[in-house]
Amino acid sequence: MLSSAAPAIQWYPGHIAKAERALNGHLAKVDLVIEVRDARIPTATGHPRLQRWIKDKKHLLVLNRRDMVSKEAQQQWDAWFREQGQTPWWCDAKVGTGVKQLQQAAIRAGHSLNSRRAERDMKPRPVRALMLGFPNVGKSALINRLVRQKVVDSARRAGVTRSLRWVRLGQDLDLLDAPGVLPPRLDDQMAALRLALCDDIGQAAYDSEAVAKAFIKMITNLQTTPAAGVPPGLLQKRYGLPLAALATGAPDVEGWFEAAAQRHTGGDSLRMATKLLDDFRGARLGAIALELPEICP
Repeated sequence: MLSSAAPAIQWYPGHIAKAERALNGHLAKVDLVIEVRDARIPTATGHPRLQRWIKDKKHLLVLNRRDMVSKEAQQQWDAWFREQGQTPWWCDAKVGTGVKQLQQAAIRAGHSLNSRRAERDMKPRPVRALMLGFPNVGKSALINRLVRQKVVDSARRAGVTRSLRWVRLGQDLDLLDAPGVLPPRLDDQMAALRLALCDDIGQAAYDSEAVAKAFIKMITNLQTTPAAGVPPGLLQKRYGLPLAALATGAPDVEGWFEAAAQRHTGGDSLRMATKLLDDFRGARLGAIALELPEICP
């Protein structure tokens, strides 16, 4: 999707490497792993090392930002994950939708723990759960909703949580909030593009203009997939400019982008790229799913 001339999207910030080392030490202390993914890109925000880390520990899968995808996309992914033997828990941490159900599921997951402790004449204790996921998928916001107060910093940008810390949730649940953990490298540049578009990696990892132009191509292709939530003429409706086609039939992305920059940002292409990306991330273009089971097998 990115042109061959565009620089590859790559990362591995030092604080993430440090956090991964600390994470390995803490995993032995937890009973349950709560994995948080971005509902717009459920596969791109799945960590390839997850199963190696959690081994036989209980695992809850949370798909956050359910408000940012269509009901059809949610239904498709829900069915797909259940076919894989995984029950997804759909949440919107911003307003709290689905949070109570997640809390109850986490507490239920710990019942077997305390049953085993009782058999050994040991007192029950709170379930120890690790909140794990890519940067900016909403882990800290989810914890704040669970606790019903702001106990950890939260913002819609990558890299806000920099260290591991425990948070007590009543008498039943202790949560360990971990910094976002990325793979050491990502060879799949399509997945990397989706992470960049959803702001789930730091901005230093990518070229904003290249990513914005790739996004234009992507949503043009998604128009043929109704569940993605991209209506025909979306760009024209939002920015007042139709996306014309070249003689080859391909969309004239460069031409559209240059015209949009002239109209909206005085010819400043970087500001136009930022505007386009911010509009998507803020759902001002609607609820758009960048991944669906039928296009991301």
